[in-house]
Amino acid sequence: MAKMKTNRGAAKRFRKSAGGQFRKKKSHARHILTKKSPKRKRLLRQPEMLSEHDQRQARRLLPYA
Repeated sequence: MAKMKTNRGAAKRFRKSAGGQFRKKKSHARHILTKKSPKRKRLLRQPEMLSEHDQRQARRLLPYA
């Protein structure tokens, strides 16, 4: 049987944390930053955990993570 392939798009977006959950970057942090407050931009830098439903999907896409 062939090996399971890692989904490369998911591998670039998600990282596994020490507790086994998946982390992701927050959205809206790429452009048009002049109108966003410093507090909002600072909070966008912090990673976020995937929701429980998305954790199951990420586990399927990243079998070796």
